[in-house]
Amino acid sequence: MREFQVQDPDYEARIRRGFAQQRAMEMLGLSLTRVEPGKLEMQMPYDIRFTQQNGFLHAGTVSTALDSACGFASCTLMPAQADVLTVEFKINLLAPARGQTFRFVGNVVKPGRTLVIAEGHAFAADDGREKLIATMSATMMTMLRPPDSGAG
Repeated sequence: MREFQVQDPDYEARIRRGFAQQRAMEMLGLSLTRVEPGKLEMQMPYDIRFTQQNGFLHAGTVSTALDSACGFASCTLMPAQADVLTVEFKINLLAPARGQTFRFVGNVVKPGRTLVIAEGHAFAADDGREKLIATMSATMMTMLRPPDSGAG
C-alpha cells in the first residue's frame, strides 16, 4: 500500500463533515465505512428508488457514488482549506448492478497540488459474495477557499 503525504491532520473529521453536508449522499443512503489518506469507502443498501427498468442500480447512481468516492479520497490529501471539484471521469460499467448492498471505493493514484488522479471500484454484494460492477478513472481539482470562509 502506498503512503501519501497528509497536509491536514484533521482530514478525517473534515471529510466526514463534507460528506454530511452533501444531501445527495443522504438521499442515496450512502454511508462512510473507511477514511484513510488517499482511500475512501462507502456502502449503500439496495433501494428500488435508484434503479432502472430491470431493477438494477441505475448507472447514474453508480456514477454518482464512484465520483464521490474518488473526490473524497482525493480530498483526504488536500490542505484544510480545500474543496474538491471533479474535472473529468470515465466509467466502465462491467456488470449489471444487482445486489443487496453496494460498496464504492476511491483510491488516489497520483496526488498533485492542483490536480489529483483517482480510481474507483464499485462492487455489488449478494449473500456475502462481492462482484466488481464498475470502475472509474477520475481527475479532481483542488479548489482553495479563503481562510475565513467558514466552510469545510
